[in-house]
Amino acid sequence: MTSAELEAAWAGDEGAFASLMSPFLRELHVHCYRITGSVDDADDVLQEVLLAAWKGLRGFSGRSSLRTWLYRIATNCSLNLLRDRSRRARPAPLPPFDPPTPSDLFDQPHFQPYPDAWVNELDPAAQAIARESVELAFVLALQRMPPRQAAVLMLCDVLDFTVSEAAEMLSIGKSAAKGLLQRARAGRPSSPPQATEAAQWDIARRFAEAFSRDDIDALVGLLTDQCWLAMPPATERYVGRTAVEGFLRASAAGRPGGSYALSAARAGGRPAFVCYLDGRARGLLIIEPTWDGSKIASIMRILDDGFHRHLGAPDLLE
Repeated sequence: MTSAELEAAWAGDEGAFASLMSPFLRELHVHCYRITGSVDDADDVLQEVLLAAWKGLRGFSGRSSLRTWLYRIATNCSLNLLRDRSRRARPAPLPPFDPPTPSDLFDQPHFQPYPDAWVNELDPAAQAIARESVELAFVLALQRMPPRQAAVLMLCDVLDFTVSEAAEMLSIGKSAAKGLLQRARAGRPSSPPQATEAAQWDIARRFAEAFSRDDIDALVGLLTDQCWLAMPPATERYVGRTAVEGFLRASAAGRPGGSYALSAARAGGRPAFVCYLDGRARGLLIIEPTWDGSKIASIMRILDDGFHRHLGAPDLLE
């Protein structure tokens, strides 16, 4: 940022404003995603952040850095969205078959994984931190924290802001911010060891081959005893190999249009596949391999027929 750019933006120069914002766009989007757990919601929040920054730029005094000022806006816009989201349900498509009774509820109907390719747009120093903090299990755990706890945890432990800076961003006292951070750290999930990239893609390949043939016996052989399956925005969850097997068999038997074709992708730090039925994109599959890559610990099916566009995948599969 140069003083000339800032003065031009103050004077209403949209090009200068865009130049000021450009270095921060991806990292702000990642931050909004961590708090909301949704790529689509992060898109919406980032637009609100830019609008608020444009309207409020004359109020930016320079007492903090421009980055800190933008993170304050982004954090509060994200928390506002979460408050508004609690009053609106996200409708789930009805399955074209009669599914078995679920084991329990999946409490994150808005959840979407973050495309790995977008993390690569960050500068190299930020990529490793961002990859860990957008991993599937970590973001799901964040969504189950009280929102302000999750926000303080992200600001302090991921982005290295001080407790005082986080408190100022949230317009709360330093003691309150410190207490939120302590409780968030107590509930922060540990990062278990991960299978190597080669091992993850080996079991992903075997999963894809069995899934695209509707070979349920082969699929079940890849699952752990405690494997679970969820399908946001649907709120049903199937827990345990037997329950997951029951759903997979019902889906294969009752699905119109034949079997799926799968196109490899990567999201949430995990192997993923864009699903195509009759050549048309029909959502996303993500698998969570065990630490040694020998089995599959969870399957998530994103029931959003437009999500593949975030991954740069085509609408139609030749």
